[in-house]
Amino acid sequence: MAVNVALIGCGNVGQGFLSLLLEKKKDLEAKGIKINVVAVCDKIRGSAFDPDGLNIAKVLDLASKSDISAYPSVITNMDPFAVISKTNANVILEATWTDLRSGEPAFTHIKEALSFKKHVVTTNKGPILLYFKELMRIAEMNEVELRFEGVVLSGTPVFNLVRECLPESEIISFRGILNGTTNYILTRMEEGLSFEDALRKAQELGYAEADPTMDVEGWDAGAKALILANVLMGANLKLNDIECEGITSLKVEDVKGVLSRGKRYKLIAEGYKDGSVVKVSVKPQEVPLSDPLANILGTLNAITFSTDTVGDVTIVGKGAGGREAGYALFADLISLAKKLCKA
Repeated sequence: MAVNVALIGCGNVGQGFLSLLLEKKKDLEAKGIKINVVAVCDKIRGSAFDPDGLNIAKVLDLASKSDISAYPSVITNMDPFAVISKTNANVILEATWTDLRSGEPAFTHIKEALSFKKHVVTTNKGPILLYFKELMRIAEMNEVELRFEGVVLSGTPVFNLVRECLPESEIISFRGILNGTTNYILTRMEEGLSFEDALRKAQELGYAEADPTMDVEGWDAGAKALILANVLMGANLKLNDIECEGITSLKVEDVKGVLSRGKRYKLIAEGYKDGSVVKVSVKPQEVPLSDPLANILGTLNAITFSTDTVGDVTIVGKGAGGREAGYALFADLISLAKKLCKA
């Protein structure tokens, strides 16, 4: 059977996904995996729908001009709820902006799609942070899947790594660098830039937002750490359960000083069990250069999982970027499509 996909949100992540699918489409079809993108909907760029499948190259061209609505469409001016309820998509990809306080609009999109018995793949942290257990219950009740590889470390596998490569392993704890912006800033501060100058450079390069508060105050890394704790360690934690400290108080002399002592400052997110209670924290730490995390530089991210089966396992990769996050959607979709095509 063909897998019919609708994409909600066609910014950098959505376009990264479409580009990858266009690159790999022939290879996938040669392996018996047929994927049709039947609908695309974006609040700014517009929408398009063709039940037989859209021309991806044309959609990408129009998306680059913020004019997807110029595509000849069976239904015009669709909103996300029309995409979910009125199209023949059986998989909904949710790639809208993240709101860590309400989870909207993604939470409602995902809940609606699952209730319509449609599988969902998302890169949106908000709903997974705030409503993971509720959404999984709805998915289970409707016998569909909810996948979310891209919410932590973007396209670098985390949940798929644990599920596929560490079966029956208990995650005892984890430590990681989960935010590329702060890691880049700390790397540049080692070179002598002030925090302000390093942040400005990160903004110029597109690593940091105009308002970088979520990154530099540690909340982006904190949200990801909470998701890891809730999904992989069975916790039920919220944002106010985390001990969170960012990097704004660090000075160049602090960063260079610890380096002269054979250590590096890193913004470390960790989760661990204190008896039967799971605790999560994010704060700058002096990490010995012998630690694998000490040598993660620039915008790279990394996580070390401590397991009860094979000890420590560390994975390193890019934690942000349109193509990388688009690959997370792509990877989850291909894994799901293999199951659906066999059904």
